[in-house]
Amino acid sequence: MCLILLAYNSHPDYKLLLAANRDEFYERPTAPLEVWTDNPRIAAGRDLQGGGTWMGVSPDGCLAALTNYRDPKDIKANAPTRGTLVTDFLSGGTPAYEYLEKLSRSADEYNGFNLVVYDGEELCFFSNREGEVKSIPAGWHGLSNHLLDTPWPKVDRGVALFKNAVSGSGLSPKTVFEVLGDRTQPPDDKLPETGVGLAWERILAPLFIKSPVYGTRCSSLVTIDRSGHLDFFERTHDDRTDPAGSPPVRRITFQTNPVND
Repeated sequence: MCLILLAYNSHPDYKLLLAANRDEFYERPTAPLEVWTDNPRIAAGRDLQGGGTWMGVSPDGCLAALTNYRDPKDIKANAPTRGTLVTDFLSGGTPAYEYLEKLSRSADEYNGFNLVVYDGEELCFFSNREGEVKSIPAGWHGLSNHLLDTPWPKVDRGVALFKNAVSGSGLSPKTVFEVLGDRTQPPDDKLPETGVGLAWERILAPLFIKSPVYGTRCSSLVTIDRSGHLDFFERTHDDRTDPAGSPPVRRITFQTNPVND
């Protein structure tokens, strides 16, 4: 993922809301959202090149979502794929904080990453470019390709639009997907400097990315209400997608154990 928007214990009807865009090269082969036949504990899309995933859920209400930490000066050529960090958590049944504590001991093997994990009780965050496992407090949060709540324009705008879209009753997936399709271009003087050059900073700056070779490949929404009902919605995109259009939506639903406030 390259943008994750979170509402944690901030909505009267939902324990957790997560909206996200995954950005990737169009040529990288990908399978859409499904329950994996080789591991029914995972409902996710699949990176057919690396074998892992960028975000997924389990039938018992666990969730994991990954973004890369953008630092082109520090890339390991033979590092293991980061997509298995999501699948390992969903498969293992380990509490969120404990999983990240264990991961932190080998995290330097990987290229830069940020990982959000939820075990049904606690939402946690770890970046191997920061090195500290954190419990995420109740509130509205955003994550792109730096650390949690780094005030990049797309993060700040995404959180504000997401908060407005889901406030009140009657949450609409269509409205959330409209947020994720936002292509507003920030001014150059507000862009981060991550080492990729101004041309690429401009391409990567909107919530929804579109360029000839690279862009937003899927948009996702996960809702977990206070009775434990989980919905996972996904729209996939390709180089022809107009974010203002209406690509088909896939949906997977689980009734997990009730969650407590």
